Amino acid sequence: MGIGTQKILWSAPYRHFNHIRGAAAVAGLATAFGFIYAAGAAAGPADISFGEQAEWAQRYDADPRLSVTRSNTPVLSVQTFSATEQAIETYRQIVANGGWVLVPAGQILKLGTSGPAVVALRKRLAASGDLDPSAGASSVFDSFVDAAVKHFQARHGLLQSGVVSKETFVALNIPADFRLHQLEVNLIRLRSYTGNLGDRFVMANIPAMEVETVENGVVATHHAAGVGKIDRQSPVMMTKAIDINFNPYWTVPASIIRKDLIPRMQKDANYLNDHKIRIFDKDGQELQSDQINWNSLDAVNYKFRQDPGGDLNSLGVVRININNPYGVYMHDTPEKGIFGDDDRFVSSGCIRVQNVRDYVTWLLKDTPGWDRSHIDEAIRSGERVDAKLATQVPVYWVYITAWATPEGLTEFREDIYQRDGFTPVAADTSTSPLPQMQPRPEARAVGVRGPGLEPMRDDE
Repeated sequence: MGIGTQKILWSAPYRHFNHIRGAAAVAGLATAFGFIYAAGAAAGPADISFGEQAEWAQRYDADPRLSVTRSNTPVLSVQTFSATEQAIETYRQIVANGGWVLVPAGQILKLGTSGPAVVALRKRLAASGDLDPSAGASSVFDSFVDAAVKHFQARHGLLQSGVVSKETFVALNIPADFRLHQLEVNLIRLRSYTGNLGDRFVMANIPAMEVETVENGVVATHHAAGVGKIDRQSPVMMTKAIDINFNPYWTVPASIIRKDLIPRMQKDANYLNDHKIRIFDKDGQELQSDQINWNSLDAVNYKFRQDPGGDLNSLGVVRININNPYGVYMHDTPEKGIFGDDDRFVSSGCIRVQNVRDYVTWLLKDTPGWDRSHIDEAIRSGERVDAKLATQVPVYWVYITAWATPEGLTEFREDIYQRDGFTPVAADTSTSPLPQMQPRPEARAVGVRGPGLEPMRDDE
């Protein structure tokens, strides 16, 4: 089983503390922050063959010295709801005490850096509970600050690098009153999921870009996910997983023909051949690409179907079908590298699932004849094979940008679709006032990865 889907202890000895205050300091700081240390090296990708592309997010093993434990409590649970209520009280007190200071940007902060910005960083991390105040107010970025930055990054879904660069500066300088607002908004969302969701269910949290499978009130597997871009959003919905296609074909939807396929063919006449995409007319007759007028919308009158093949097919080797009116589903991807990115808003509405074989193994566990070995065999065959779930599994696509865990961690994610009601105004100089909450603007119509044509991927 890959790292991203196990309930694991992401930790290893943190030797940098030893030369400062000794092992006792390590234990004290670990207790204060909720860190857990192990005597061995962090779990590694022992089951990954040479030449295969890693599917776990880079943040999970970017630095084996330090990380936080992943909670096995489902995000959609009474326990998470109660923990979020408690976090709201904590953040109300933080706001009442004046919030936290702005960390001046402009200089990347990391282990060994010194200066006034590090003093501000210490104050900021202490205010949110990421740094024990007993670590002092030194102007040197030491191992205690490094640990606290990683803790902060883990709580905000960022790469746990210990380096304060652009993304971490932005998250640090979002004001406490905005974070409080996020928690209050999301408490309402969480309340709607505190009923009986089923003994077994799937949760896909869109802004967190994560998927959980839950069984008997405990997280069974966890998966990083790729979700819809800002202008092609993944919908919030309650549905059920009904069947699974191994080695699926991909039929290109009309919207992607217009937005992606036509522009690509205008730039590269061999694009369809290179990506094993065939053209069919309404009678099922196959056509050649030179029979289409690519300088018009003529292409939308034809069906474009990509042949199976995990190394090229946009759906990878697995498609999980879920009942819904939006034409979306969950699937594998040939682009495993996306799961190592902080930003995984990459699809046209569907959700790509990390370590998809573990996911479908869990979905099919009650379906006779579909254990892991048979799943691997079906994929290895390269032939289209379908498996119908003996019992349909509830699936919840949700939009949760802030929550707390029973272990005491308060998690935040970017309100990428701008549904929380307000957006913070970022500040990047030491002389600027703290950013304030502003009324939500109109939704942005550009992808988070900037202008330019995105790769054609999945359905809408």
